Amino acid sequence: MSEEITHPTITGKNLFQYCGLIVDFSLSGQLTFLGRWFREISNMWPGQAMTIKVKKVLHHEKSLYQDVLVFESTDYGNVLVLDNVIQCTERDEFSYQEMITHLAMNSHPDPKKVLVIGGGDGGVLREVVKHDCVDEAVLCDIDEAVIRVSKQYLKDMSVSYENPKVKVHIGDGFKFLADYKNAFDVIITDSSDPDGPAESLFQSPYFELLKGALREGGVITTQGSENQWLHLSLIERLKSDCRKIFPVAEYAYTTIPTYPSGQIGFMVCCKEEGRDVTKPLRKWTEEEENNLCRYYNAKIHEASFVLPTFARKRLA
Repeated sequence: MSEEITHPTITGKNLFQYCGLIVDFSLSGQLTFLGRWFREISNMWPGQAMTIKVKKVLHHEKSLYQDVLVFESTDYGNVLVLDNVIQCTERDEFSYQEMITHLAMNSHPDPKKVLVIGGGDGGVLREVVKHDCVDEAVLCDIDEAVIRVSKQYLKDMSVSYENPKVKVHIGDGFKFLADYKNAFDVIITDSSDPDGPAESLFQSPYFELLKGALREGGVITTQGSENQWLHLSLIERLKSDCRKIFPVAEYAYTTIPTYPSGQIGFMVCCKEEGRDVTKPLRKWTEEEENNLCRYYNAKIHEASFVLPTFARKRLA
């Protein structure tokens, strides 16, 4: 019998933390372990945690860049975790992948060449190649382990790697961009959080490189510092930085249960002054939307830029 894979974030269900293990005190005062749970705890969301029940740990390794964990959950399918932060689950990944992709793709009149920075799980690529106008979709991810593991355990996302339009480059996205000028119609940055290896992808020099790598009229989307409930100051700074570089810079968001506070946002920027990215420039028919997407549609494209008052006032 093979040895069971374990991970330090997966312990017993909690009502009380004791000696590093999460346990439950029964009425008789005995310690009882009620199944195994993954806990996502981070300084990025102080005072709260996401907890998912684990059915089986499928894979765990330390890559050259990060801790890579995949587990099968009881209710969310397979879950990819990098450095103890949930990246995607099979149950709800589409709400993120569709929005970060189609907000950009449908804000461009005819995207032929598309670059994805990060996104090694393949989800964004899967959405990019749904657009028949695309001739080439290039992915640059620094960690081959994410691509390899996703091909094995996240089949519905990594199916995109089989598309002949897709090309893959393993390397640093920052360095990759520096070699390209006026090369891409759309660039999508599907990075991890700005607390760690991806920190440079949330700073002005990176956005300068994005602008330089875009063709005229090009559009970018990037993961926009998590969400309004937790990171409004970060979003405010990010939007301010983007507006200094791009003539058009807007903030949108989507809902997703397994991301902190159930929400994550995006910066959507365009190189062409006057382009209204808050309304889709291209649209699928309703039948096409129903066939191609589970979350995105033309109406939700517009709605995603409508912010609650407290956020709208800060991000105006």
